[in-house]
Amino acid sequence: MPIPVIDFSKLDGEERAATMAQIAIGCEEWGFFQLVNHGIPVDLLERVKKVTTECYKTEREERFFKNSTPVNRLKELIEAKNGDKLENIDWEDVFLLTDDYEWPEKTLGFKETMMEYRAELKKLAEKDDKVDGLEVLKDGKWVDVQPIPNSIVVNTGDQIEVLSNGRYKSVWHRVIAKPNGTRRSIASFYNPSYDATIEPATELVEKENQMVSHVGYPRFVFGDYMSVYTQQKFLPKEPRFQAVRAV
Repeated sequence: MPIPVIDFSKLDGEERAATMAQIAIGCEEWGFFQLVNHGIPVDLLERVKKVTTECYKTEREERFFKNSTPVNRLKELIEAKNGDKLENIDWEDVFLLTDDYEWPEKTLGFKETMMEYRAELKKLAEKDDKVDGLEVLKDGKWVDVQPIPNSIVVNTGDQIEVLSNGRYKSVWHRVIAKPNGTRRSIASFYNPSYDATIEPATELVEKENQMVSHVGYPRFVFGDYMSVYTQQKFLPKEPRFQAVRAV
């Protein structure tokens, strides 16, 4: 069963209500959905894929394979014939593109392209790539996300789960490492300020009907949660919320 696919161009027309309902279903039942006709130019998406691929090749790949903990750990597991434990390895080579960090400089057009892409995503987020090897945990089973060219995959996120008091789900998801080549993810986060206070919306807590799945998310500062997240991102998220309560 595929994750919901939503035609975002219908959000401003006569089918707005139906489109909003589809988004709600995606958030409530899956925690994921794919957006098509989202308004980001295809040529920009192609440029983003081009410069990110070039950036990895010229500025990241050699260092990753020379100094990477996952690669060294893989060698150890192969020698010990313990390949069944590979799923517990953090394979990510991540770098953040924010105004507070130094951006890669060797890849021609990288910063200009990514800044343009970031502006388009911000417009898209405020109005409400093709993905290989992405899976979403649904009813205890891993479900493949079938890629749609030039679509955007949306994940509701942990803070949305808290704000909705559990009505919208932030579900486990994973990517599958390729035996040959690399897998590129261009993840964009539409987050609040690190000083922002996150808590369930009062109206949802006070509702007497059964639309809310459960109550009890703590009130916390978003920056405190992110500090805990970076240390526990592969552990169950519920204890994180409680740990932040005490920060």
